[in-house]
Amino acid sequence: LLVMPIPWAGRAQDKTDDGVWAVTCFVTRAGYRRRGVSRALAGAAVTFARERGARALEGYPMITHPGHDIAWGELHVGSRSIFAAAGFSEVHQPTLRRVVMRIDF
Repeated sequence: LLVMPIPWAGRAQDKTDDGVWAVTCFVTRAGYRRRGVSRALAGAAVTFARERGARALEGYPMITHPGHDIAWGELHVGSRSIFAAAGFSEVHQPTLRRVVMRIDF
């Protein structure tokens, strides 16, 4: 994650801060997609990070638009709505298609 450009573009964050954890992708087996699995995983990630002492948790989802398809391989990072449902807030938009979402504990 330290060398990935998306999370850090245009941000003055300490990349080595061990208190900030990240959710980088969701993997849902074919046949189980569109059943709320990613929402459940995002919620569980919040609980896991909070209980284990993280100060914050970030995600780097795609921006989706109704009526516009995104290739399955691109959406592995999740969507804004998945992170918002878990309590994350948008803190930065490094590209036209990606945002940084964060929840502080």
